[in-house]
Amino acid sequence: MIYKSIIFLITGFFWFSVIHAQQPPIQVKGVFPQMTIVSNHAERSEAGIGALIPWANKLWAVGYVAHVKGSGLGLYQVSDDMTMQRHPLSYTGTYANRMVHNPSHQAIIGPYAIDTTGKVRIIDDLKIHRLAATMDHLTKPDSMVYFLTMEGVVFETNVYTLKSRQLFDLVRELDIPKTAQVHFKSAFTEQGRVVVANNSYYEADFLGKRNAGRLAEWNGKAWTILDRNPYVEVAGKHWSNEQYGHPVYALGWDQASVILKFCYKGVWKTYRLPKASYAYDHAWNTEWMRIREAQTERYLMDIHGIFYEMPTITYGGNILAIRPISNHLRIVPDFCYWRGMLVLAGDQVDRSTGQPQSGLWFGNIDELWGFGKPKGWGGPWWEKTVAANEVSDPYLMTGFDQKSLHLTHDAATEVTYQVEVDFMGNGSWVPYTTLKAPAKGYVHYEFPAGYSAHWVRLKVDRACKTSAVFVYN
Repeated sequence: MIYKSIIFLITGFFWFSVIHAQQPPIQVKGVFPQMTIVSNHAERSEAGIGALIPWANKLWAVGYVAHVKGSGLGLYQVSDDMTMQRHPLSYTGTYANRMVHNPSHQAIIGPYAIDTTGKVRIIDDLKIHRLAATMDHLTKPDSMVYFLTMEGVVFETNVYTLKSRQLFDLVRELDIPKTAQVHFKSAFTEQGRVVVANNSYYEADFLGKRNAGRLAEWNGKAWTILDRNPYVEVAGKHWSNEQYGHPVYALGWDQASVILKFCYKGVWKTYRLPKASYAYDHAWNTEWMRIREAQTERYLMDIHGIFYEMPTITYGGNILAIRPISNHLRIVPDFCYWRGMLVLAGDQVDRSTGQPQSGLWFGNIDELWGFGKPKGWGGPWWEKTVAANEVSDPYLMTGFDQKSLHLTHDAATEVTYQVEVDFMGNGSWVPYTTLKAPAKGYVHYEFPAGYSAHWVRLKVDRACKTSAVFVYN
């Protein structure tokens, strides 16, 4: 009898183990609840996933809390069986940087350096800082990298010894007002320059009483301020072939629209895109809109609630056509491709709505087209003083429906606006129509159903303060 009982127990345990071993991980539409980073209750804070990188046969993720206050987060590794583990060297901090340093065969994410076997080292000099970006070194790219903190401090770090030293305090270098809270978000090295982005933007900036945002570059000798609007991302691709021009992209915004800056062979150009929401018009509400190479040689861009696809190359010094994919409500601090899946990081629950936590979304890249039909508003001018015959920046037109244009000005006489379009997307502008607004008046225009071009721009016949807003429904 005892023998039969033992056999029964062994058999039952075997089948229990087999059944449970075969149970797939729980997932709901690409979300795996067990792969959620959660802040402890000891000091509740944010609990976002700041950066992702495929490396050493794992997907690596790093968490971030607000202002280095919080507990329970760190460095995570995801395996192909869809399980996630917190690394023993984890340090709870504020990190949203990631980079592959090819000369040393290391991935750098947060304050961690990971070799190709998955061995992790922590950069003790930097773990207490809010790390916004890691970028190539201008003069010692084989052994050094730069780090940018959210406070605007720039360090250089030896990737072998992990020793760091401070180079700059960009609050002083870039003349940022002392009344503003700095919020540096991104940086990138290309074309012999380091480009940095600070997205400080609050009510005083919206009202035009202050300009605390910055886009700036350093050529190894001096810093140059490129724009005093808020910027949240700088990105590009390190092409080995010189014919592609090594383009650099920067994302920001002002009252009028999203701003897309584009640098080709040292020359910066400005383009403008719609906003899908005003919810992002604040320094804290842009965690962390990105341009990433989601698949080889193909970029995805996320800005102000719209996903776009964009090319990694440029011809003739012009930015090639950008196409909107979808509208969305997610906060997506980072995204990447891993094991055939597009992975979106998140920043989803903070202390105001419960225990801070965020998860990952796994799906097919084509699913982005089902998130929500592209729509938005904005334009090249928002109560802007313009000169006679001044031409606006190009504004994106392709990929949206139901287009209308609203114009107003303060001139004492009638103002004529010429609407020009670039339907080829290569900078070839042709007249489309002219619109006349009465003295200190307003006029609107509805484009025909189905009409589109890649870019649209405006020109005025006399000096005035004017606003020009496109609405895409």
